[in-house]
Amino acid sequence: MKLLEGKTALVTGASRGIGEAIAKKLAESGANIAFTYLSSAEKAMALENALHATGVKAIGYKSDASSFAEAEKLVGNVLMEFQTIDIVVNNAGITRDNLILRMSEQQWDEIMTTNLKSVFNISKNVVKPMMKQRSGSIINLSSIVGITGNAGQTNYAASKAGVIGFTKSLAKELGSRNIRCNAIAPGFIETDMTHGISEEMKEQFKKNIPLGRYGSAEEVAKVVLFLASDLSSYVNGQVISVCGGLNT
Repeated sequence: MKLLEGKTALVTGASRGIGEAIAKKLAESGANIAFTYLSSAEKAMALENALHATGVKAIGYKSDASSFAEAEKLVGNVLMEFQTIDIVVNNAGITRDNLILRMSEQQWDEIMTTNLKSVFNISKNVVKPMMKQRSGSIINLSSIVGITGNAGQTNYAASKAGVIGFTKSLAKELGSRNIRCNAIAPGFIETDMTHGISEEMKEQFKKNIPLGRYGSAEEVAKVVLFLASDLSSYVNGQVISVCGGLNT
């Protein structure tokens, strides 16, 4: 029997990058997948087809997790279609990097709304059904930057640090109901978001990583699988860094 056989996972921002890898990894382990995307219906359909090929039920929903109303509607639709939500992966996120002297209020607000408020929106709406079934695993994607900080990313670092505080607090609130909440803090991961970095800069970054390389989305997805499954049944309120030793 597969690790997540019969479970349903909701993954936000899954049409590319880390989110896509997570959805595929959970499906390979037997979970039915509900996932969200914002703009690319073509990519969402391709992911749906790829997930179906693993033998699980999969549906992509065009939904903005940063909107409370849309998050509420999404959770209702997923419950109607799948009957249960056992695993939630709050992955939706963006960057709007800038030095504080040049950062606009809009750049600050966009990051906080997409990266932090979305985690509240989705989590708030899945808590009741999870409490009724007295089980669940909520996994929030933070960042190594939320732990260490980074020049030019005060907005991003603050939002990801907020995700960590939210995760630890929610774990304490829901633990008595057998609902676990953990966070993952990826370091430098090869995704679409890193393709714009010059090779020279990438090599410079690698010098600070003990493993001497960037990580892959697949490597983040494996840790999500661990936290989603009963392999981590006594892991709650923790932040797992997937950073090659950068935060050491």
